[in-house]
Amino acid sequence: MNSALLASLPCWPAWARQALDRILLNRATALDLLWAEPGRVLSRAGLAPDPWQEALLRHCPERLLLLCSRQVGKSTLASALALRAALLEPPALVLLLSPSQRQSGELFRNHFLPLYGRLGRPVPVARETSLTAELANGSRVIALPGKEETVRCYSSVALLIVDEASRVPDILYSAIRPMLAVSQGRLAALSTPFGKRGWFYEAWTGTEAWERVRVLAGECPRIPAEFLAEERRALGERWYRQEYECSFEDTIDAVFSHDDILAALCDDAPLFVR
Repeated sequence: MNSALLASLPCWPAWARQALDRILLNRATALDLLWAEPGRVLSRAGLAPDPWQEALLRHCPERLLLLCSRQVGKSTLASALALRAALLEPPALVLLLSPSQRQSGELFRNHFLPLYGRLGRPVPVARETSLTAELANGSRVIALPGKEETVRCYSSVALLIVDEASRVPDILYSAIRPMLAVSQGRLAALSTPFGKRGWFYEAWTGTEAWERVRVLAGECPRIPAEFLAEERRALGERWYRQEYECSFEDTIDAVFSHDDILAALCDDAPLFVR
């Protein structure tokens, strides 16, 4: 054990020091092993994570933009991030937000809860509904509706996950960011592109301090090349690029392309005075 780690021991919560003791004595529980190697949330659940999933689980960036193809495993990662925070950072409030309550509920019921079950539920559930899990360690995971007027009541958020973020309206995004003000919690926005518009596109192409990760369909070992070739023929180039190659395409009803509009803008135009 290095000197820096030893020096930090007095600052650790009691449960973390106890976990370390059990690991050193070869009496580690499943939760202790997960705490020691948080990047292995998926592998300890019996899944084979892709390298990008394991890397993000290991260091868990403060501000994450995940731009990804359909079906590469973003919902699996979102659930693993939520589970990592709920189990290893108690009492953590984890919020799952999507454009609609149905989508948030699907992420919670069909991804988070099954992953939790595959891990053996190392922390018992104190209360569970179709949209909420309250754990015995004080952590809560809540699936939220995609309505600005109904999400403002939450504060002290440890992790805010925005799924299908490119389709979350700007007004909703503006309403949820202040939830992190006091807690200095983490924000993870995951999405397939949805045109050159909205806060997600601006964040991806901007200069703010986000960690940006892009995952294309061709990089996913579970998507056959033959299927992608068929999709390219069926969808056409524009939709294929958006859904599988993470391309921000111009909106269908746009009169002028986004690039043409930017090219027409000029900050140094001469000033004409009559």
